[in-house]
Amino acid sequence: MKRLLKYFKKLWNPEKEQPTDIFENSGSNPDHILEDLIIQGSAPGIAITVLKKGKVLLEKGYGLADMETRTPVNPKKTLFRIASASKPIAATALAKMTASGLIDLDRSLYDYVPYFPKKEQDFTIRQLAGHTAGIRGYKGKEYALNKPITIKESLDIFKSDPLLFPPGTDFHYNSFDWVLVSLAMQEASGCSFEDYVSKEVLLPLDMTQTFSEDPAKHLPNKAISYTKRKAGFKKAMPVDNRFKLAGGGYLSTSADLAKLGQAYLDQRIVSGEVLEQFLTSQFLDGNPTYYGLGWQVSMDHEGRPYYGHVGNGIGGYSNFYVYPEQEVVISLLMNASNPRIQSVLEEKLYPLFLEGSSLI
Repeated sequence: MKRLLKYFKKLWNPEKEQPTDIFENSGSNPDHILEDLIIQGSAPGIAITVLKKGKVLLEKGYGLADMETRTPVNPKKTLFRIASASKPIAATALAKMTASGLIDLDRSLYDYVPYFPKKEQDFTIRQLAGHTAGIRGYKGKEYALNKPITIKESLDIFKSDPLLFPPGTDFHYNSFDWVLVSLAMQEASGCSFEDYVSKEVLLPLDMTQTFSEDPAKHLPNKAISYTKRKAGFKKAMPVDNRFKLAGGGYLSTSADLAKLGQAYLDQRIVSGEVLEQFLTSQFLDGNPTYYGLGWQVSMDHEGRPYYGHVGNGIGGYSNFYVYPEQEVVISLLMNASNPRIQSVLEEKLYPLFLEGSSLI
């Protein structure tokens, strides 16, 4: 249990965390905490949307979407790279395909993608979606590719590599799992992954500000993506994330992403029996992985259960949490990588929305 928790902390926050005590003077005011994050140089800009029982509790932008033009962040309009918070979007589409019978979670990947090279052991869609299939993660600069390749073409990156472990025996978080899942979804549905998600998830939920990023197109509302250096922030390297759209390639606004969380609370996705498979932690040797199918499934430091995802990519950081017992959705997006603030968010900020404070 502790090993997996440490793994996730290192995965989504690879550098040393900001000490929470530097935010003591922020008190119990979310505005002060978020403003202090900007002042402390965590990111140029932050957008946050918090919903409580279906109503907006907080929706605001802090800092800058573009440091050069001094464009402020707008939570309804500013587009951020949401990185691995894309996985719950893809998982929602997979849940719909499962409910409709288009795809069977317990069938082999090869039933849908027969051209993927055979490995030592077979593995299922469920194992891929829950990161227990044994597929490797990024090597070198694979996380920052900048060329327009399709999902199918991206198989060349990792198709010849052996499995890391026999499927179903261990957990290894990576985005190539979801490259394969999205390819299986494409083959099963007969249309592109992006089109299927748009038709079955984004349009029905009115998520009109959520889509892939085409580097060749100028999006006036897109936040500039930054990386932090000793001298300050600089523009992040250009990347093309479309081949890994399911695992980490979407753009969205904090307001749009919150709509997805609210749809889950309102039970507007699919039947509870199907959703339970996605929102329940898997177990290995009797120990929880704290991961369902495309969703982190865990508890906060006070024991409150939540499901959601953290994302950390080139020039973008995201938190997308749904607390079912409190009926709270938190969507927080930033335009910089590795802000090292997860402890501040989880220990200082989010409890203010969960503990019945005067904000509610």
